[in-house]
Amino acid sequence: MSFADLKRNRATAISRLTAAAEKATGGEKSYGDDRFWSPTVDKAGNGYAVIRFLPAPGDELPWIRYWDHGFKGPTGKWYIENSLSSIGQQDPLGELNSKLWNTGTEENKTIVRNRKRRLHYVSNIEVITDSGNPANDGKVFLFKFGKKIFDKTVDVMTPQFPDQKPMNPFDLWEGANFKLRICQVEGYRNYDKSGFDAPAPHHGGDEKKLEAVYNQLNSLKEFLDPKNYKSYAELDRRLKEVLGESGEPHSTAEATQLDERTPAPVRKSAPAKEAPAAEPVTPPDGDGDEDTLSYFSKLAQQP
Repeated sequence: MSFADLKRNRATAISRLTAAAEKATGGEKSYGDDRFWSPTVDKAGNGYAVIRFLPAPGDELPWIRYWDHGFKGPTGKWYIENSLSSIGQQDPLGELNSKLWNTGTEENKTIVRNRKRRLHYVSNIEVITDSGNPANDGKVFLFKFGKKIFDKTVDVMTPQFPDQKPMNPFDLWEGANFKLRICQVEGYRNYDKSGFDAPAPHHGGDEKKLEAVYNQLNSLKEFLDPKNYKSYAELDRRLKEVLGESGEPHSTAEATQLDERTPAPVRKSAPAKEAPAAEPVTPPDGDGDEDTLSYFSKLAQQP
């Protein structure tokens, strides 16, 4: 290859290199999903962006929610896995957390708090203004966010006061821009100062532009497709590896399920003189508003 050819082919070099790297590693990507957008922050951890929440294609809800876990075990290994409770199934770490929490000891409750599941939502958005990366302006992405931001969408859909008109923030025509204001609070990203503008037509109501946006929307179904989750047995093996344990998988019949949609199991019968068993208590969840990398980085600093 000549010097002129090398210079001319610079634009495509990165794609060829990443394709070769993917092939060399057995096809597994070592980088994130480029469909996702995340805001940039400055050295102080502060950031600003304007986004527009969008619907999902077809008749899907405009968001999905899922849970994951991330903690460092006594072996020094990390357990970073999505929870099967996201798709309504028993999860080995969820079961173990429930058993530990219901012992009532503070030591076990501390363990559970360090291993609690974290809540995430995913929606389609259009980036209106990305102050840290203007090249993203006008593009459609997936956006992962936590409970506090989701609660802000619920607040505008179900306002508390009679002078407030309900708004669908995911409506393609009559939604509103969302100003994402990021502050660093105690080592975590905080979004409390974020909020919606007044409702306004997106792209001025231009149907051609709106249709172009719609044609770029990503389906969210894959994030709750069971085939994209590890099996109970796989997660149980990984959990035991991280904890340095061995043996058969935890029993799903005796464990308390973490998914709040399912009531706690009830004892069918008991001897006449036996005191009724205490009702199991569900351990706490994380709200997911801390970004994943800073969350895991802070965990890694703990002894």
